[in-house]
Amino acid sequence: MKNSAKSISRKNIFIIKNGIRENAVIEYEGGKPTLHLLLNDETRKSYKALDLYDCFGLLRADLKDIKFLCKGAKINVHTSGMSSHMSNRLIAYELTMGQANTELVHIFALEENNLTNDIQEQHDFCQRWSESVPV
Repeated sequence: MKNSAKSISRKNIFIIKNGIRENAVIEYEGGKPTLHLLLNDETRKSYKALDLYDCFGLLRADLKDIKFLCKGAKINVHTSGMSSHMSNRLIAYELTMGQANTELVHIFALEENNLTNDIQEQHDFCQRWSESVPV
């Protein structure tokens, strides 16, 4: 394999697999919508989509038996066009029902509450949130 100067980012995350908390590694390359997951048992999986948020959604859908302890798996975290453009969707909004103010979060930051492996649940929450915010 040819050595290149590409900048690969590695992020250590926590997962729960078979009821046991473990470390895993997420790798991604700036500007490319490909995500790689490396598990402790040396399993390596790769996912490609329109952006990294969607890659993470594919990863979670594929590995339903694993709980990913990341903001990007939280039911009320969703991206927008602006966060997508600025960060390849590594940055997302943490939404609160009825509140227009949102918090920017990194999708691989640690989170342990209200997690889902179904990205559609996150899309549905975002829709309900947008209807709850006063105009």
